[in-house]
Amino acid sequence: MNILIINGPNLNLLGKREKTIYGDASFEVYLESLRKRYNEINIVYYQSNIEGELINKIHEYGFDYDGIILNAGAYTHTSIALADAIRSVTTPVIEVHISNVHKREEYRHTSMISSACMGVILGFGLDSYRLAIEAFKK
Repeated sequence: MNILIINGPNLNLLGKREKTIYGDASFEVYLESLRKRYNEINIVYYQSNIEGELINKIHEYGFDYDGIILNAGAYTHTSIALADAIRSVTTPVIEVHISNVHKREEYRHTSMISSACMGVILGFGLDSYRLAIEAFKK
């Protein structure tokens, strides 16, 4: 099984930014634990702060991989282009969020990409990514 995890803008600062919302662990440390736990799965990771690069990565992996886990960050609430990219590929995509966006600012309550995704997992901290992997395993 091959899974691509894509993190969008500002998620490169996990462990440093807004620790009360996102925790104090870096994604790289968490990713290492995911790879150990799911050593039978090839987990590829990509992060970018640039919308077009996220779209390019979806296009690159979106016909060959078994699943894409996408935390689009703030682009979740603004990017029709990401939604179109998800719809354009055959690989299923699960939208994830570390925080429960519905407990946050109102503008975060609307996702432009949810309707293009297989499902949405949010509010379980970094464990949201593990839950997405479990969903793909089933």
